[in-house]
Amino acid sequence: MSAVAVAEPGTPTVLGRAAAAEWLRLRTVRTTWWCLLAAAVTIVGIGVIAAADEAEGPVGPGNLVVPSTFAGEYGVMLGQFALLVLALLAVTQEYASGSIGPTLQWTPRRGVLLAARVVVPAGVATAVGVLLALVADVLALLADPGLVLRFADLADSLPRIAAVLFAGSVLAAGVGLFLRSTAGALATVFLLQLVLPFLLPAFGVGWMADLGELLPGSGAIWTLLGEPEMTAAQATALLVGWSGVALLAGGRSLLRRDAG
Repeated sequence: MSAVAVAEPGTPTVLGRAAAAEWLRLRTVRTTWWCLLAAAVTIVGIGVIAAADEAEGPVGPGNLVVPSTFAGEYGVMLGQFALLVLALLAVTQEYASGSIGPTLQWTPRRGVLLAARVVVPAGVATAVGVLLALVADVLALLADPGLVLRFADLADSLPRIAAVLFAGSVLAAGVGLFLRSTAGALATVFLLQLVLPFLLPAFGVGWMADLGELLPGSGAIWTLLGEPEMTAAQATALLVGWSGVALLAGGRSLLRRDAG
């Protein structure tokens, strides 16, 4: 009897299967739901508090209209870290448990695995973050009835939030793949995204302030809050550049290094 040749599945098929597996793994671990709960409490809570603080402040001049979208932006500025942890854990947990070996055997096309492992958690983190920001914007109207929520404001705010969350999630995933250590990757992302962009300018030293403005967190702060002084092109370059470098480094680590 002659052997029957079995055609190997194409890349789209393998990618779809890998993405489905990543989605199944992501939604069946408790850490995912803890991260989402922390993000919900932080983003919505900070947004409502910011709106309540705005309501107690001095009344603006004349017909000044304040959109409630600032609530979601302030909330995401801090609450994003729960979502970045979600993206980071999605790529580091298997290294900690030792199950990365079987995963690479089941999906030997490492490039396909890399795409699924980064895009699925980054997409989930971005979608959830945008939804929570919208909830914060709506609840802000209850905290301060003087605010307004218009479609034009949402069309401006939500894409900026999505860009920050997606870039940050890719950065977190890339750092996690490169370091293969949850603790080390968490510390690195936390420093780059929050601590150093705020801390370095506080020293009052010129070169330290300039260095702080080159970090990805500064691009995120400008995109969400309009600070520090930079252009949209500079902020975009920071977000895309840092996330791209992290993805290249992490991807190279997954593609070239052994599982151990």
